[in-house]
Amino acid sequence: MSEATGSREFFTARTVSEALAGFRPARRSAVERVPLAAALHRVPAAAVASPSPLPGFVRSTVDGYAVRAADTYGASEGLPSYLDLRGAVRMGAAPDVTVTPGACVAMPTGGVLPEGADAVVMVEYTAATMPGTIEITRPVAPGGGVVRADEDVAAGAALVPAGRPLRAPDLGLLAAAGVTDVAVHARPRVAIISTGDEVVPSSTVDLGPGQVRDATAPALAALVLDAGGDPVQAGIVDDEPGALTDRLSEVLADADLVVVSAGSSVGARDETAGAVAAVGEIWCHGLAIKPGKPTLLADCGGVPLIGLPGNPLSALVVFGQIGVPLLWRLSGCDTPPPLPVTRARLSRDLASAAGRLDVIQVTLADGVAEPLFGPSALLSVLARADGYVVIPEPATGLPAGTEVDVIGHR
Repeated sequence: MSEATGSREFFTARTVSEALAGFRPARRSAVERVPLAAALHRVPAAAVASPSPLPGFVRSTVDGYAVRAADTYGASEGLPSYLDLRGAVRMGAAPDVTVTPGACVAMPTGGVLPEGADAVVMVEYTAATMPGTIEITRPVAPGGGVVRADEDVAAGAALVPAGRPLRAPDLGLLAAAGVTDVAVHARPRVAIISTGDEVVPSSTVDLGPGQVRDATAPALAALVLDAGGDPVQAGIVDDEPGALTDRLSEVLADADLVVVSAGSSVGARDETAGAVAAVGEIWCHGLAIKPGKPTLLADCGGVPLIGLPGNPLSALVVFGQIGVPLLWRLSGCDTPPPLPVTRARLSRDLASAAGRLDVIQVTLADGVAEPLFGPSALLSVLARADGYVVIPEPATGLPAGTEVDVIGHR
């Protein structure tokens, strides 16, 4: 994976697809039970089985009349069938009437089908021609206008699967089955460390010569939150030898993922790699991605670590491509939820290199994607972008006018 040359180590860059396929730590966050009100977007640790069938009784799907289907055969507007009205079903109550041959019962949508009936005729195909008599102008087949007691979910069937983030309809289905809480993976704890003598807290009012406020850590924390994680900002570590190693040893004890925003110079990257190597095993040092090539991935005793470039734009792009899928995996989800995508035409040619993934920030207007360019130190490029276009690794560029997917920022 690497070879020593003097005091320096050179690592072969991996492609992003190799990283996504090969860097797959077995670690998963702990399991906890949460009420449904707190379960949106959480990932079930196991499939949840229905304790009973749903809806649990044969019910009407339309307003109309419960009938024996055989009594409606041959009915038409020119030759309707006439049935005796024997009463009505009330919502939320068991029927107190039986449908006998030649009779019908008024039904509300969702009402319990009374004994003797096997279908419901929609009210639109009926008429009350005289008191106590209902005219039927269209036949109905057995089972028409009703759902079976287990048609929604059979008893013991999975209400929601394991490994897929819970959505609003999932919570509704769980509630309908009487499930009030669910076992989910805890939000992965993500320790975020910034490094560099020049980096100072974002709350710093007056900057000294050469100092920069820490913009990367708050932005990374927001990406972690958006992907269902629990960000822990572990502060700024200066460039003193051994300081980063000490901080890594501290945070690894209580983290599911560690993210280090390193300096952009070669020396700073070497210092980060040395500190990581002291507490774990480096999987790769360098990704074939632009921006963000000086990225490090490591396994530190079962806890994955991502060493990001120091430039904010590069750091956030790489975390979106590598960190977010990894974070979802840690929370028990192997396939991250899709991001919003808009189809648009490129306004200009985009160059790329085969074997490298290029992530280009763009603005959108009238179906046209306009690329934004600038140094990777400029966070304003990301802030102005509506989304980004990915040029895949095999491609050598995209010509103007190409239809592309613009992946939206959230």
